[in-house]
Amino acid sequence: MSRIGKRKITALLTIVALVGMVFAGCAKKEDNGNQQAKSRTLQEIKDSKKVVIGVFSDKKPFGYVDENGTYQGYDVYYGNRIAHDLGVEVEYVPVEAASRVEYLRSAKVDIILANFTVTEERAKQVDFALPYMKVSLGIVSPEENLITDAAQLNGKTLIVSKGTTAETYFSENYPDIKLLKFDQYSDAYNALLDGRGDAMSTDNTEVLAWALENEGYSVGVDALGNQDTIAAAVQKGNTELLNWLNEEIKTLGEEQFFHKNYEETLKPVYGDAANADNLVVESGEVNE
Repeated sequence: MSRIGKRKITALLTIVALVGMVFAGCAKKEDNGNQQAKSRTLQEIKDSKKVVIGVFSDKKPFGYVDENGTYQGYDVYYGNRIAHDLGVEVEYVPVEAASRVEYLRSAKVDIILANFTVTEERAKQVDFALPYMKVSLGIVSPEENLITDAAQLNGKTLIVSKGTTAETYFSENYPDIKLLKFDQYSDAYNALLDGRGDAMSTDNTEVLAWALENEGYSVGVDALGNQDTIAAAVQKGNTELLNWLNEEIKTLGEEQFFHKNYEETLKPVYGDAANADNLVVESGEVNE
């Protein structure tokens, strides 16, 4: 074979190799796009002297920012204790209901404490720790047109937040109800106040708190669907951090920590309208 022929073959092989590398690179990039970022280990969190926790910033009394710019609420009270027992500072990151799973998958936070209801579908994407609260769905509406049964909303508009169990429940069980969806809870409640919907649904604990602070509104349906639980969540596969949280829950149960949490953060809002034993879970043990 002539030198020219050899050069042509060499050049052709080089081109083929380069094309292969390009395609391989594209495939790798695509694969990486489907993979979750690596979460921090328990030791890495301790070494950094900071735990990053995702919470709501507009869902009073569970996670919200007060007039001084400080995070407050039932979930935040628990988050503060987690940081204390880890021996680190805490950084709170605001999340929306629909972004909670993604914030764990992308390792933007170490833990989610955002009134996170445990469901089978979510458990496929994140790892839930033992529960610390019980919850059902509720419906709040204007007292002058009070909704006392979900079927009354057929043909009407129900306000929900995206990525919540309320959105899923009504989508699956009440196809004749028009859902008006919002990313943020504050926007959802403003829509109810503005009359853009006939009612709003989310956790019964939360609609009750809101109704107590907004004259002219009541919770006509206080328990809808199954009783669910609220739990902390970590990235799927972060077993070490998950085990630490589960042991923490059990230890806190010995001192009735979540009843104390209720007294500090929820009772001032609920008063006699709710009972701690009907909402609080100690040591991860759910009592009917």
